[in-house]
Amino acid sequence: MNKIILFESQKIRRVYYNDEWYFSVIDVVWVLSESINPTDYLKKLRKRDSELWNYIGTNCPQIEMIGETWKKRKTLAWNIEQIFRIIQSITSPKAEPFKRWLSKIWYERVQEIENPELAQDRIKDLYEKKWYSKDWIDKRLRGIAIRQDLTDEWKDRGITNNKDFSILTAEISKATFGMTPSEYKKFKNIPEKSKANLRDNMTDLELIFTMLWEKVTTEISKTEKPENFENNKKVANRWWKVAWNARKETEKEIWKSVISWENFLDSKNKKKLGNFS
Repeated sequence: MNKIILFESQKIRRVYYNDEWYFSVIDVVWVLSESINPTDYLKKLRKRDSELWNYIGTNCPQIEMIGETWKKRKTLAWNIEQIFRIIQSITSPKAEPFKRWLSKIWYERVQEIENPELAQDRIKDLYEKKWYSKDWIDKRLRGIAIRQDLTDEWKDRGITNNKDFSILTAEISKATFGMTPSEYKKFKNIPEKSKANLRDNMTDLELIFTMLWEKVTTEISKTEKPENFENNKKVANRWWKVAWNARKETEKEIWKSVISWENFLDSKNKKKLGNFS
């Protein structure tokens, strides 16, 4: 979710990454320093404030953002808390108004944490602007909540490694759809280098079956309380027969496959996803 926001009519790029907004460091330096060469200014800042630069080196990820040519390129990015740190190192009359502007964004984020419905409203608005149908959005938001319940349950059972999360997800996806998520993306012809979310390219039925397997897996785990990765994997495998039979029985009744080759990339030019859902 790339987005350009304005501070006093000046553009600052930001990206939603790891559940929070990250801002282009170069853009922030350009706004505050008013330098015609913010990259060079940042290099000089490195010499003047070695502590800041050490912090940049260890905590500043490179995230893809849209540049002036509308092509995505990796650029240094900081979250709101870290941007406050760089403001301290740049003497600028814009520092205080920029802090107030940044604090407003921070406050909105805090409000979302305290009231998750606000975050849901923001996500819903994003999907609406992309021309997803209301019914599809409702299912997608419900699916996000169910997925969160499952990952929280896995964490309670001792699963903390991202690779383990991916393996467990792949196990159940293969049981439900006969494909791992990466295989599913290929089936839907989603470019390998694309950052597109597979679930954002699912139809109603695909979302419903995804919610079903995640909810059932969560309930089994809460009942049996597996204590390590291997036992959690066994719980995931238990879903195999149930999922396969459920999908096959559904397909027999509706006379079509639950699995669809359609994706949002193909459907977005329709201006609405009536055929997509």
